Amino acid sequence: MNIVFLGAPGAGKGTQASMLAKKYQIPHISTGDIFRQNIKDQTPIGLVAKGYIDRGQLVPDEVTVELVKGRICQDDCVNGFILDGFPRDVAQAEALANFAKIDAVIDIVIPLDRLTKRLTGRRICAKCGESYHVDFLGGVSNCSKCDGELIQRADDTVETVQNRLNVYTVKTAPVIEFYENTGLLKDVNGDQPVQDVFQEIIEVLNDLH
Repeated sequence: MNIVFLGAPGAGKGTQASMLAKKYQIPHISTGDIFRQNIKDQTPIGLVAKGYIDRGQLVPDEVTVELVKGRICQDDCVNGFILDGFPRDVAQAEALANFAKIDAVIDIVIPLDRLTKRLTGRRICAKCGESYHVDFLGGVSNCSKCDGELIQRADDTVETVQNRLNVYTVKTAPVIEFYENTGLLKDVNGDQPVQDVFQEIIEVLNDLH
């Protein structure tokens, strides 16, 4: 099964995609991981992407599309894949339709005010990267796994979070409309416990069979 995950920053796409990948034994593919791996391996397309990133520029659609296309052509995707972070705009969605058959597009929906609270309260271990939330820390300021210092990421401040959510809303609204028109879009309530979100996703996918 080939699945696309949509959802604003903080909606839990990565968590749900990872859980689903484990259940179905298919790869969870994020564009960030693809970029990092290709840059690390110094592939020709990876070096092109690195050039844009090093200049502080957005990687063009055509480069991103080629990276994703190359990834889903690998052997571990033969039984399906989960795309997280792609497509980000209609041009990418149209390009994806030309080289992959998508079975479902899961949009994890959550109110923007809830997302702001979720993201601004996030704390990351500076040492191992483990994620926490201030609502559940009880004043603790060190990681329970490695005792590293818990910090707030620069892109998790109120101003930055609101800007990220606004950009997402503007850019992704047309993508949501694109997939609504194809009949592939399935909304899932993201404003509930992680396991409940996961169960709802499973039910949506089971209904497709």
